[in-house]
Amino acid sequence: MRTTVSLDNNLLAMAKREALKRHRSLASLVEESLRQMLAGTNATPKARNRVELPEDGEGGLQPGIDLDNSADLLLVMEKRDDSYGR
Repeated sequence: MRTTVSLDNNLLAMAKREALKRHRSLASLVEESLRQMLAGTNATPKARNRVELPEDGEGGLQPGIDLDNSADLLLVMEKRDDSYGR
């Protein structure tokens, strides 16, 4: 059965290379991959242990850093990258 699927360009290129390497069609590679994923034969990532980060005291957050504000946190990290090695 024919269908259309939109894929990321890099993912499509990787799949095409893998199909060529295995002397298979792209369609058969996609079918097999979907079957494996739907059957649960692919390894699922294990749950990670929660890590508690210090929020005060030595080694904790710097003043003015709010971990709940990702935009400001990104700005602070970018400023550090710009000044790195100067």
